Amino acid sequence: MMIRTMGFLHVALYVLVSLMATVYFGGRMANGDDVSAQLNDDVLGLIVFKSDLSDPSSSLVSWSEDDASPCSWRYVQCDPLTGRVAQVSLDGLGLSGKIGRGLEKLDRLKVLSLSRNNFTGSISPQLSLPSGLQRLNLSRNGLSGPFPTSLVNVSSIRFLDLSENSFSGPLPDGLFGSCSSLHFISFAGNRLEGPIPSSLAKCTFLNSLNLSGNKFSGDPNFASGIWTLQRLRVLDLSNNMLSGPIPVGVSAVHNLKELRLGGNRFAGQLPADVGLCPHLTALDFRYNLLTGALPASLQYLYSLVSLSLANNMLTGDFPNWIGKITSLQYLDFSGNKFTGSIPTSVGNLQSLRYLSLSGNELSGSIPLSLAYCSKLTVIRLRDNSITGSVPGGLFDLGLQEVDLSKNKLVGPIPPGSSKLFQSLHTLDLSRNNLSGVIPAEMDLLSTLRYLNLSWNGLSSRMPPELGYFQNLTVLDFRNNDLYGSIPGDICDSRSLAILQLDGNALTGPIPEEIENCSSLYLLSLSHNNLSGPIPKSVSMLSNLKILKLEFNELSGEIPQELGKLEDLLAVNISHNRLTGRLPAGGIFPSLDQSAIQGNLGICSPILKGPCVMNVPKPLVLDPYAYGNGQQDGHKHRNEGSGHSHMFLSVSAIVAISAAFLIACGVIVVSLLNVSARRRLAFIDTASESKCSSFSRSGNLATGKLILFDLKVSPDISLSNPHSLLNKASKIGEGVFGTVFKVPSGVQGKMVAVKRLVTSNIVQNQEDFDREVRSLGKARHPNLIVLIGYWWTPQLQLIVTEYAPNGSLHSKLHEGLPSSSPLSWATRFKIALGVGKGLAHLHHAFVPPIIHYNIKPSNILLDENDNPKISDFGLARLLTKLDRHVMSNRFQSAPGYVAPELACQSLRVNEKCDVYGFGILILELVTGRRPVEYGEDNVVILSDHVRVLLEQGNALDCVDPSITEYPEDEVLPVLKLALVCTSQVPSSRPSMAEVVQILQVIKTPVPHRMEPY
Repeated sequence: MMIRTMGFLHVALYVLVSLMATVYFGGRMANGDDVSAQLNDDVLGLIVFKSDLSDPSSSLVSWSEDDASPCSWRYVQCDPLTGRVAQVSLDGLGLSGKIGRGLEKLDRLKVLSLSRNNFTGSISPQLSLPSGLQRLNLSRNGLSGPFPTSLVNVSSIRFLDLSENSFSGPLPDGLFGSCSSLHFISFAGNRLEGPIPSSLAKCTFLNSLNLSGNKFSGDPNFASGIWTLQRLRVLDLSNNMLSGPIPVGVSAVHNLKELRLGGNRFAGQLPADVGLCPHLTALDFRYNLLTGALPASLQYLYSLVSLSLANNMLTGDFPNWIGKITSLQYLDFSGNKFTGSIPTSVGNLQSLRYLSLSGNELSGSIPLSLAYCSKLTVIRLRDNSITGSVPGGLFDLGLQEVDLSKNKLVGPIPPGSSKLFQSLHTLDLSRNNLSGVIPAEMDLLSTLRYLNLSWNGLSSRMPPELGYFQNLTVLDFRNNDLYGSIPGDICDSRSLAILQLDGNALTGPIPEEIENCSSLYLLSLSHNNLSGPIPKSVSMLSNLKILKLEFNELSGEIPQELGKLEDLLAVNISHNRLTGRLPAGGIFPSLDQSAIQGNLGICSPILKGPCVMNVPKPLVLDPYAYGNGQQDGHKHRNEGSGHSHMFLSVSAIVAISAAFLIACGVIVVSLLNVSARRRLAFIDTASESKCSSFSRSGNLATGKLILFDLKVSPDISLSNPHSLLNKASKIGEGVFGTVFKVPSGVQGKMVAVKRLVTSNIVQNQEDFDREVRSLGKARHPNLIVLIGYWWTPQLQLIVTEYAPNGSLHSKLHEGLPSSSPLSWATRFKIALGVGKGLAHLHHAFVPPIIHYNIKPSNILLDENDNPKISDFGLARLLTKLDRHVMSNRFQSAPGYVAPELACQSLRVNEKCDVYGFGILILELVTGRRPVEYGEDNVVILSDHVRVLLEQGNALDCVDPSITEYPEDEVLPVLKLALVCTSQVPSSRPSMAEVVQILQVIKTPVPHRMEPY
C-alpha cells in the first residue's frame, strides 16, 4: 500500500508542477522567459526522476525543487553556453528503484551514467531518452528482462554500455538499424542468447564491440558483416556458445588491436591470415576446440602483448619463431598437444611476465636463456616430459609462482637469490626426480604460501627453520628421503592449513607445539618412524578434518581429548604401538577396522587382538558389563543371597531404551507418512477441481504470464494458461504441485511447468512476484533456472528449464534393467554438484535461501548427468511455515526430514538442508532408500550404515551395481554423510565446509579447488 501511495504522489507531483509551469509561463513570453521555462523543465525532470529512486546515502540531498536551476546540484553538469543540463553522472552511489520518465524532460542531455548502482527490474519500453544523448552507461546494475531496444534507437548515441546486468533473451536482427553514430558497444556479462544481429554491419563507425559473457550461439559466419567494419579496434565475443570454424577474413579488419574469441566452441584450424593484422596487441582463442598447427603468419604480430591459445587441441612442435614477438608479456599455450622442446629463442622475450606451457607433450630441457626474461613473474611447465635440471639462473629472477611439477627433472634444487626471497609465493616441484638436499636458503622465502616438493628423491634433514615461513598455507614433503625430527616451530606462523610429511624417514615425537597450527585442517604424517605418544595438544586443532598417522611407532594411549574435535572426518592411526580405549566422542566410535588395526592393544569390539589398558591396580571389573564367564556369574548370585533378582547393567538399560525410542520413532514417521499422502491426494484433487471450475468461469484471462529468461513462441505467450498445458505431458508430482513438460517453441527446446497447489500459497500478486523474482536471481550451474511464472489467485504456475535426464530418484530406483547404473565418478560428481548448489543458496544470499526438502526427486540431471537442484526456496511462497505445514508437506519424504523439524518450536535454518544432504549422500553410495519397510522390520539407512562402520564392514553397504570404486573416497564420503546427519544441528558442518571436504577427499590441494 505504501508503494502504491508513493507512486501516486510522484505522479501527482509531476502533474502539479507541470500545470504550474504551464500556467505561470503560459508559453507566450520573451526569449529569456523561454530559457527560464526550460530551466524549470530541467529541475522538474530531475526532481521527478529522483522521486523514483531510493537514495540510502542521501547523495542527492542537494537536489531541491525550490531551486531555479539544477546547475549547482551535485553530480549534474550544465552546458555553459545554454545553461541547460548536459550531464548526469550518478555512478557508484548505491541507488535503487526505477529509471523513470522524468529524464525525458532533459532535452539537452548529452551524458547519462548510472553505473555501479542497484537498479533492478526491466526498463520500460515507453522510456524515451533525449534525442541528443551521446553517452549512456547503465553497467554493473541488476537490470533484467528483455533487452531494451529503445535505448539503441537513439540516432545520436556514440557510447552504449549495458554490461554486467541480467538482460535476457535474443536481440532483434534489425536492432542496429540506426547506429551510424555508435563508436562503443558493450553488452558483456548478461544472459543474452540466440544469433548476433546481422545489422551490426551498419555500425560503420564502430571502434569497440564487447558481447562477451552471454549465451550467443550459432555459426560464426554471422560475422561476415563484422569483418567489414574497417574502424573496429576491439572485438570481444569470448565466453559465449558460438560454434563452427572461425571465418577467414580476419585480416580484412586491418586496424584490429584486440581479438578475443575464447570460451566458445570454435573448431577447425586457426585462420591462416590471423597474423596479417599488424596492430594486434591481444589475441585470445583459449577454451575452444581448435586443431592443427599454428599458422606461420602469427610470427609477424610484432605488436602482440598477450597470446592465449590454452585448452584446445593444437598440435605440432613448439614454434621456434616465438622469439620474434619481442613485445609479448603474456603467453599461454597450456592444455594442448604441442611437442618438441622449448626453443632457446624464448630468451628474446625480454618483456615476458607470464609463461604457461602446462599439459602438453614437450620434451627436452628448460633453456638456460629463459633466465634472460628478467620481468618473468609466473612460469608454469607442469605435466610435460621435460628433462634436465632446473636452471639456477631461473631462481635469480623475481618470480612469484613456479610450477615445474609432473616432469622428469633431475639434480638439485637451485639456491634462490634475494630477489626471489622477496617475491615467491608458490613453488611446486613435485613428482620429478630431484635429488640432493633442501637448500638452506629456502627458509628465507618469507612470502611463500604454497610449497610442494613431494614425490622426489630429496635426501636431507628436515629443515629446522620452518617457522620462518610466516605466510605458508600448504607444506607438502611427501615421499622423499627426509630424516630427523619434526621441528617444534613448524607452526609458528599459525597460517598452515595442510601439512603432509608422509613417506619419509622422520623420527622422534610429534612436537607438542603442534597446537600452534590453529588453521590446520589436514595433518598427514604416515609412513615414517615417529615415536612417543600422540600429544594431547592435537586436540587444540579445532579446524582439523583429516588426521593420518598410520605406519609409525607411536605408543601409549590415544588422548581422550581428541574426541572433542567435532569437525574431524577421517582418522587413520593403524599400524603403530598404541594401546587403550578409543576416545568416546567425535568420529572415533565410528572408525572401521582398517583405521585402527595393527596396534599393540587398542580396545575395540571390532578388533580381535588384546586390549591393553594402562590403569592403576587393583581394579575390580564387573564381568556382567561385558557378558563374560558363567562361573563368575554363579558366584555372584550365590554371594548375593539377599537379592533374589538379577539387576540389569546400565549399558543394557540404555540399549533397551534406545531400541524402544527408535521403534516409537519409526511408528510415528510411518503414521505421518500415511497422513501426508492422504492429505496430498486431497489437496491435488481439490486443486484440480478449483482449476477446472475456474476455467469454466472464464476468469483465467485476468492472469499474466511473466517470462524472465526465454524467447518463447506465440503458443506460450497466450493469456489462457490451458494453451500452455494443452501440449504438456505430466512428468512428476511433488509436495508443491504437479510438473509438466511443455514445448517452448524455440528450436525444439522444452521447459518444465509446475502447477502449484493453492493451499497456503501467497495470495497477493505483488508478494508472489517479489518472492519468485528473488528466486529467479539464484543462478548457479547446479540450480535449475527459473524462467517465469503465471499468477492468478486461483492458479499459479512456475516455469523453469527442463532437465532431459530426469531425476536422481528415477536413476537410482526406477531405472530399467537394461539401463547402465551410475558409476562412482558420476555419483561423486552429483554429490559435489548438489553440495555446491546448496552452498550457493546458503552463502550467496542474505538471508540465505533454505531448500527445506532435499531429496533425490528434487535433484534433476542434465544431458551430461550434471545435477541441478529444483524446488529451491519454494517454501518462501507459503503464507506461514508452521508445524502443520511442515508435517503435511515435508513428511512425504520420510528419512530426509531433519529431526528438529518435528519439534513444536521450529528453529529452521540451513542445518536442515545439511541433514537432507547427508541422507542423499547415503542413498547415492548405497543405492538404497532412506527408510525401507520389510514384512516384520524397518531399516533406517543412516543407522544401518553407522552400524556397519562400527563393525568395520562399511564397504558392505556400497551399491553392488558399482563395479569399481576407490575405497579411499567411499569411506570418507560415508563418514561425512554421518556427520551431516548428526541429531544435534550444531554438530553438522556448513555446506561451504561440506564442499571443501568433498574437494579434499577428491584432490587434497586447496589452491586447485573449485569454488562453489
